[in-house]
Amino acid sequence: MFQLFIILAIIVAVLLVLVVLMQNSKGGGLSSQFGGGGAQQIIGVKKTGDLLEKTTWVFVIVLIVLSLASSMALKDGNKAQSNPNIDAAQQSLPTPVPAIADTTQTSIAPLPADTTK
Repeated sequence: MFQLFIILAIIVAVLLVLVVLMQNSKGGGLSSQFGGGGAQQIIGVKKTGDLLEKTTWVFVIVLIVLSLASSMALKDGNKAQSNPNIDAAQQSLPTPVPAIADTTQTSIAPLPADTTK
């Protein structure tokens, strides 16, 4: 399910980029800085089509919804999915040695006093 949301989000993001690039700029932008603003006002249309503007907002909202849905799918699916790297690391851990109870009493004899003085 997570992969489906990611694939759909990538498709919507590409479509969003294409729709934004198809729109005419409303302000001068960079073209007016370099002297191209006057030609665009004469040749181009003054207003971006309402269809492209609404499509842009729809794609933005869909992209946000897909992002939130993929986040929810990742949280829910995280319990069922396992990472092979984590599984391999847990299997390679050394097994702990159980503590052995010391039942024998051992005492260390004190060193003999130095009598060579």
